[in-house]
Amino acid sequence: MTTIDERGPSGPQGVLPTPSHTVGPFYGHALPFRGGEEIAPRGHPDTVTVHGHVVDGAGRGLPDALVELWGPDPEGALPTADGSMRRDPATGGFLGRNGVEFTGFGRVQTDADGHWYARTLRPGARGRSAPYVSVCVFARGLLAHLFTRIYLPGDEAALAADPLLSRLDADRRATLVARDEGHGTYRFDIRLQGEGETVFLEFQ
Repeated sequence: MTTIDERGPSGPQGVLPTPSHTVGPFYGHALPFRGGEEIAPRGHPDTVTVHGHVVDGAGRGLPDALVELWGPDPEGALPTADGSMRRDPATGGFLGRNGVEFTGFGRVQTDADGHWYARTLRPGARGRSAPYVSVCVFARGLLAHLFTRIYLPGDEAALAADPLLSRLDADRRATLVARDEGHGTYRFDIRLQGEGETVFLEFQ
């Protein structure tokens, strides 16, 4: 009978891991694009800045996380303009947004302290939901990216009636509502686990 030593150079214990066997952050080489944080058209009066940190269970900032944002325009309409990653048809070079149309989409890498920011338009309400920005988080140690929402304060009646927020206890609900820092700036930290963990959504 022939036996195989799994610890040998050709066994599972002796083979170097490849990207398909590990948990990133390989996405950092391809997904970010220049100007991903500048979602709002230049000079638009409804521009808001949303920023925060992506932190682990111990409260340490993650320097290699990626935050994707999607949001409706101030009237609650989903943008149909493309152009977040436009390329020159002649040269293939990166053009980015044209600075006029609102695409509603952004992609932001965290810095060395785990901080991120984006400038977008304040979202309008859609249906029975209070206004929110959809978020997708990529980070080290995640086998699958996480989905959550950023609700902006201001209309407390709408927040109280929101179908998702109304199902949560007050402390859990608070993890989905940004903090108003004044002058159109909002703070929203994303805690991946532990005490105060952000509420994440599962789509089926």
